[in-house]
Parts: sequence; C-alpha cells; structure tokens
Amino acid sequence: MEDLNNNNGKPQQAMGEETRCGRRVAAVSCPALSAARLNLPGVMDAEGRVDESRLRMHIFKNSGVSPCERGLVWRFLFGMYPCSSTASERSLLQEQLLVRYQVMKRKWQQFLPSAVRIHLNGTDVELLSAVRYFDQRETQVQQQVQDQSEEVRDRLAFLELQAQILFERVTFDQEELQEAIRIIDKDVPRTNRDLSYYQNEGLGNLLVLRDILITYAAFHPEVSYAQGMNDLCSRFLEVLDSEVDTFWSFSCYMEKFSRDFRADGLHRKIELEAALLKELDPQLYAHLVKDTMESFTFCHRWLLLGFQREFEHSDALRLFEILSCDHLELISQQVDRARYRERLAQKYCTEDNLESELQAFNTDFTFELFICAAILLENREFLLRCRDGVQLIHFTSSLQGRLDLNSTLKKAEHHFYNYCKSCAWDYMSGYCRANRSKQEDFFYQLCSLFVLK
Repeated sequence: MEDLNNNNGKPQQAMGEETRCGRRVAAVSCPALSAARLNLPGVMDAEGRVDESRLRMHIFKNSGVSPCERGLVWRFLFGMYPCSSTASERSLLQEQLLVRYQVMKRKWQQFLPSAVRIHLNGTDVELLSAVRYFDQRETQVQQQVQDQSEEVRDRLAFLELQAQILFERVTFDQEELQEAIRIIDKDVPRTNRDLSYYQNEGLGNLLVLRDILITYAAFHPEVSYAQGMNDLCSRFLEVLDSEVDTFWSFSCYMEKFSRDFRADGLHRKIELEAALLKELDPQLYAHLVKDTMESFTFCHRWLLLGFQREFEHSDALRLFEILSCDHLELISQQVDRARYRERLAQKYCTEDNLESELQAFNTDFTFELFICAAILLENREFLLRCRDGVQLIHFTSSLQGRLDLNSTLKKAEHHFYNYCKSCAWDYMSGYCRANRSKQEDFFYQLCSLFVLK
C-alpha cells in the first residue's frame, strides 16, 4: 500500500492534460489534457516528457506563458504532472487522481453530512443562483458517469477500491473540521466575483471552490484552512478549470508554502523583507522599522497571495507563474555554490584570508522579496513621509490594480542582479587579489548566471 504520509494519496506515476476554453463551470477532471502538447520549443519531447529546467527558463525569460498554454504549463509547474511522465502515463494518472479525489470528498461528506451544502441566509441572491448552477452541474456529472462504457466503469471501480483502502484509516477531528468549514463558508462568498470566471453560470464555481477547500482542510489537518487560501485556490481553479486538477495542484503548492499561512511564516516573511530592504536602502529600512517590525506587516498580504490585487488580473496571473518558476532562486544557489567551491579550492587565497568568514549570499532572499522591495523603493519618497500605520494602509490600498508588471519586473531584476554582483565583487576584492586573470574569469562565470531578460 502507498504511504499516505509521504504523498497525501497522490500516485507516484504521471499523466497528461490540455487547456480548456469557454468553460464557465469547472469540469470534474480533464482527461484530454493528458495528451495535449506544449508549443514551446525544446520543452516537450515526442512522448510528452517535459524538460523542467527549460520550462522554468522559458517562463522567466518570456515573462510568463500565453493564456492558451497556461493550464497545461501549471500542471507541470506546480507538480500535478511529473515532468518525466509521458502522455500515456499521464492518462492513467488522471484517472487515479480523479477517483482518489472523489473518495476523499465523499469521506468527509459522509462524516459531516450537514456540511455538504453551504448554509445560506437568503440575502445573497447571487449565492442562491450559484447553488442552482452547482446542482445542475452535479446532475450533468452523474449523467456522464452513467454514460461511461462498461470497461471504463470496471477500471474506475478497481481504482476506487484502491483509494478506499488507501484512505481507510484517515480520521477527522469533528470540531476542528467544522471550524474550518465555518471559516471557508465565510470566505468563499468573498472571493472576487467580478472575475469573468464567476459570472453567470460560473457562479457555480464558488461552490466547486468550497468543496476543494474543505477536502484539502479535511485531509491536511496540520494546515487546515486559513484566510487567504480561497483567493489562492481560486487562481488555480480559474486557470485549470477542473475541480480535481485544482485540488491536486493546490495541494502540491501548499506542500511548499503552507508555512506562509501560519504565524511563524508571517513573521519570517516580514523579517526577510526587512533584512533585504536594509541591504538595499538602509534609510528607508530605518524609517519603516522604527521600534518594531510592525510597519512591514502590510507587505505580508502581497507576499502571501503573490501580489494578486496590486496588478491587473491577467498580469497577476503572469507574475504568479514567474515567481513560481524559481528561476532566479536556483541561480542564486548556483552562485553561492560557485563561491563556496572557490573558497574550498584555496588556489587564489592566502592562509590569512582563509581565516576570515566570507559573507554568503542569503538564498532566503527569494525573487518575490525583490518584487516587494522594488515596489517599496519605487514609492520611497511617499513612504518616508508616512508617520503611522493608517498612512501605510492608505498607501497599500492606493496601489491595488495600478502597478505596471513589466516595469516592476525590470526594477526587481536590477536590484537582484546588483545584490548578487555586490556579493561576488566583495569576494573577488578580498580573496582573489593574487591572480587578476583568475579573478576576472571567476567574475565572468558569476555574471554569466545573471543574464537579465
């Protein structure tokens, strides 16, 4: 039996996908995507395997992917589809993920039957319509199941038996799950309904979002649900347009970033942003930090949701995938390892110099922190005039939907490059005086890692 603790019930094989256009109510799953191809040069081979490093490089250098490619790209980018999988393998995995999600959702629904339907007070007419559209969708899904061939039904029945065994020992804490559902039912109606995805019959997607969030909270009690997850998950649902694929992609994302939704994660983000700003602009840092870090808390929502509200919606989606491709984070680690190898080689450094500790790159300074810093530095003069938290809140509110992504990216990359170049120059100046040609060669190698778009 597979280890549920290691992969949260996700199969280790692979599967495939395609993009969807014009759908207003999320599909349960999208088997056709399994065989779809990426029209990105050199990224996918003939059997459907993806070169992950080239995919991430393409995303970064092209400032994202086209909307038609986005659904397929995200399934690889966020780990739902293993990049090493072939199209035929992804077709099999798609069925496994579909059945496992259905079993998981049914398990909590049977445990808390009163929570299957959202409780409405009748004042939100749009939500009443959402329930109607959602019910119509459920009826269509049931009809599709009945129309499946006997061969498909038999195969899915076998996969369902496997899933039931896999999740048999999972138990729920009734009080904690009910509390999570209570918060979800408050947050889901607050999801941005101005998006076209939630217009007209798309209102039913609000209830799809609710089911995904409850299923996640039920099977990840160590994380459960925290405010803001609805907006984050909504982004996946809009792009993937599939309840099942959204659940698994969102779950993969949360494996890496769930800490950001806890108090310690909040403090860590704030401390890192403050430390970076101190490196880039000590005066602005000193003005904002004052006696505590509280003045930096306004940055946390930016970082938590990937600047979802600060840029126009399509640009916010683009930025989210740029940040998620981790291209510059990988580069910064390469540079740090390069410096470390040079230090260990002891070829160009004196014994006295070796006794000193070389300041390392802070690889916790992820690119999103430089995006945040670029916004702060762009508004430096206004921030220096801010005297209290009320003015800071007014400042952040004034930015919503107004920032230019291309300009912000360019400035963030400039700050990132200068930070890394400064660290590299410190190394060369202090440790490589003995051999100028080797110094220049080493500097060239470092610079070659930071070719900006």
